[in-house]
Amino acid sequence: MPHDPAPGKDRPRLPTPEETEAIGLVPLLSPYIRQARTEMPDELRALFEAHSLTARHGAVLPQLIAEAPLAVGELARRMRLSLSTTSELVGALNRAGLVERREDPANRRRTLVAVVDGHRPAVEAFIATRSQPLLRALDSLSPRDRAGFVAGLTAWARETQQAGGGAPVDRSAGS
Repeated sequence: MPHDPAPGKDRPRLPTPEETEAIGLVPLLSPYIRQARTEMPDELRALFEAHSLTARHGAVLPQLIAEAPLAVGELARRMRLSLSTTSELVGALNRAGLVERREDPANRRRTLVAVVDGHRPAVEAFIATRSQPLLRALDSLSPRDRAGFVAGLTAWARETQQAGGGAPVDRSAGS
C-alpha cells in the first residue's frame, strides 16, 4: 500500500499493518548475517581479519565466481555501486591477495578482476554454503514473485545505503 514517504517534515510515517509484517521478518535474518564469518573457510577468515575486510568486500566475491573476469565498471553495475566505491573494494581485495586485476587485452582502458586461482576453491565453497537458504527461497518462487523479491531487495538496499550515508547506489544500473 503506497504512502506519502514524508507525511511531515519532522516525523517519518508509521508502517501499515501489512508493512509491519515484513518489518517483523527482518530481525529473523540477523543471526544468519552475523554468522557469515564463522562459516568462512579458515584461510578466508584469516585474510578478512588480517586486512579488515567487511561484508561489503565479501559481496564482490560471488559476482566474480559467477562470471570472471569482470571489468570493474561491469562489477559496479551489477552491484549497483559507484565506480569509485567498487574500485576501492576491489583494491582492498587485491591487497589482501584474494583478487587480481589485469588490463583487458581487448580494451586497455578497462581493468579486469578475477578471484586468484589459489583462493577460488575456498571462495566457491563459502559462497555455495552461504547461498543455500536464499537459493532455496528463490526456487520456491514463481518467476514473477522472484522478480518482485529481487526488485524489493534492490529498493531496500538503495534506501538503506542512502539513509546510512553509505556509498550511493547507481540508480541507472540495471534497476
